[in-house]
Amino acid sequence: MNQVSYKPQPYIFRKSRKRIETLFFQLCDQFLIRRNYAKTFEGFKTRVLAKITALTLVQYTNIFIFERPLNNIKINYFNLTQKVNYSIIKFTIKMLFKL
Repeated sequence: MNQVSYKPQPYIFRKSRKRIETLFFQLCDQFLIRRNYAKTFEGFKTRVLAKITALTLVQYTNIFIFERPLNNIKINYFNLTQKVNYSIIKFTIKMLFKL
């Protein structure tokens, strides 16, 4: 321990911090959120919001449709060997983007 006055942090804080750090890593590394070639601030907001929405949709489908762990975002969605009711996926996407 390099810190002079080190105090172990509570479990809930460590768990939350790990989840937040994982989320930022996924956004930066896999969704390339740092690489943004927007010309206006509106374009920048749109691109960042689109990437965050895509990550949220992946996490939602992992948990509620495929019953996978939250962070498995590189797994192929439409694996032919996996039995999934695609009408549920269509309905979910339709409801998420309903205006």
